[in-house]
Amino acid sequence: MPLRDKISAALKSAMKNKEAHRLSTLRLINAAIKDRDIAARGEGHPDGVDDTEILAILGKMVKQRHESARSYEEGGRLELAEQERSEIGVIEEFLPRPLDEAEVEAAIVAAIAEVDASSIRDMGRVIGALKARYTGRMDFGKVGPMVKNRLA
Repeated sequence: MPLRDKISAALKSAMKNKEAHRLSTLRLINAAIKDRDIAARGEGHPDGVDDTEILAILGKMVKQRHESARSYEEGGRLELAEQERSEIGVIEEFLPRPLDEAEVEAAIVAAIAEVDASSIRDMGRVIGALKARYTGRMDFGKVGPMVKNRLA
């Protein structure tokens, strides 16, 4: 089942069960996807975005909410931080299981071998190969330095 359909089904279920907070989060997800669909159509993609791009959107939403929760905690607004964390929980239901440290290392080694990377100049190709396969499953902010250390 495509990710877009899973989100729509969850939205309908939240409406039926009168889960207000879950419903608002799912509507935010749909709005972000529709916004990106409109941009994609403007770029010549009449079908909108695919599941890979939806995973990237969801990953970005989770990252934003982690940052917001941290900011709210620092400002003493614990109720808002808790609200952000509950939104993260709803969004993460649609993301695949993140890779653990050992799996990330193995993926990096495999990507380096796949693109035949030999120097730091090949880092972009390695990251591109990883993003093609593992979008939504690894934090590329942490993966970048790991790839750099492998190629250095």
